[in-house]
Amino acid sequence: MRSLKPLQLRRLLLRSLSTSSSPTIQTLIPFPSTKPTHHIPSSITTTSHFLSLPHFSLPKSFSSSSSPPPPDESQLAQSISSHLLQHQPDPFSVAQALQSTFPHVTPTPSLLLSVLNLSAEAGRTVLGFNHWLIQNPDFHHTDDTLSYFVDYFGRRKDFKAAHDVILTAPRDVAGPKTLAASIDRLVRAGRPAQAVSFFEKMEEDYGLKRDKAALRLVVEKLCENGFASNAEKMVKGLVNEFFPDEYICDLLIKGWCVDGKLDEARRLAGEMYRGGFEIGTSAFNAILDCVCKLCRKKDPFRLHSEAEQILVEMDFHGVPRNVETFNVLITNLCKIRKTEDALNLFHRMGEWGCSPNETTFLELIRSLYQAARVGEGDEMIDRMKSAGFGEALDKKAYFGFLKILCGIERIDHALSVFKKMKEDGCEPGIKSYDLLTGKLYAHNRATALFNEAQKKGVPVTHKTYQVDPKYLKKPKAKKENTRETLPEKMARKRRRLKQIRLSFVKKPKKGMRRAY
Repeated sequence: MRSLKPLQLRRLLLRSLSTSSSPTIQTLIPFPSTKPTHHIPSSITTTSHFLSLPHFSLPKSFSSSSSPPPPDESQLAQSISSHLLQHQPDPFSVAQALQSTFPHVTPTPSLLLSVLNLSAEAGRTVLGFNHWLIQNPDFHHTDDTLSYFVDYFGRRKDFKAAHDVILTAPRDVAGPKTLAASIDRLVRAGRPAQAVSFFEKMEEDYGLKRDKAALRLVVEKLCENGFASNAEKMVKGLVNEFFPDEYICDLLIKGWCVDGKLDEARRLAGEMYRGGFEIGTSAFNAILDCVCKLCRKKDPFRLHSEAEQILVEMDFHGVPRNVETFNVLITNLCKIRKTEDALNLFHRMGEWGCSPNETTFLELIRSLYQAARVGEGDEMIDRMKSAGFGEALDKKAYFGFLKILCGIERIDHALSVFKKMKEDGCEPGIKSYDLLTGKLYAHNRATALFNEAQKKGVPVTHKTYQVDPKYLKKPKAKKENTRETLPEKMARKRRRLKQIRLSFVKKPKKGMRRAY
């Protein structure tokens, strides 16, 4: 093999260092197996010897240009939120501060939602956060992200800021979710007239499409919150543009029932029948619920008769009963402590082809526990699981059971339900531990729940619990074992002998006693 010249070897070495790793370099450089014919400089020899070491590896900067891992999204959201809470509500200064602090961050919808949830007290500073998002070339507003901002400002009743956020996005971005968030927040803030005005101007102001689906959404939100008069006026005003269907009419009846105005609901139902519409089961269920609530408020003894009239009217019009119909009756019967009547109705649901759902079981379990029929309540829980509604037995449902059992002073059974709760995979929270710990201390019973909560990482705190006086142990009076002295003993004997002597003396009659 012909050996290379020093200059050729140097060029080959430099080329291999810039293009490959150490094992490749080692194979490209020919080392003579016999005595070399040319003298190689000491620098080249040292380098070749260093490259031939088996443990040698190039630095990471030579092998790859890997960037550091991105920060955790939750930590990043916390950092951005802390900036929003510290700055003044000037959108441009906030946007500049965020740009200088987070220059290489690519915002995502999940990051945006996390920041808004953590920045409840930031107020209009969030407008600067929106400006920072818009300036980022990798971020583009969607219907979801706009709805997050609208919902955030709607919670604060700052609808001017929500209006500005929608206008900053392109005209074709806002969609059904933005519309739903806007209407929902306006109605829940008690501004039905503004919600109606939003629907009338939304196509012109925001590019949102005004169609029958949007009208249904607005009517549904208004009726759910008791603004049936505004909804009915809106529907009648737009009758030439959007002719109402049976669904909208049912929503209006439900709205009047939510408002507690049964006469208006019956009036509207009469107008529907005269107009050729058919009232659905949901509308009749709303009327039935309204009648039951009015009876509970004024005269609970009339609930059976009044509810029976609504059911007969349903049968007359050919409207079938569904599970919601039975849920309305069972719920209202349980509210007035008619647990036995509710159970009888529960067992008769199959006669109308209806099967109970999770709402039916939960109402009956609560009512049975309230009536101190704890054994039947446990059986109903097992029956609920067998029916396939075990997922509805979540932490909230079990906490309701514990609250009822502690309220009727059934602490032992509450502990058994608490154990069942943990067996079903529902990890109890701080409210459950505080409730049971307080009740056990009130009954003057030692408890290890506090230590259990600390082991599981539940943030419970030490509190001062007061023991109920009737559960306090009263100290027993100790008898003093004092020895009787001789004079006391002699005096006791004299008293006893005197009593014995006097017992043999015949006492005179009342009329024969001498008067002194």
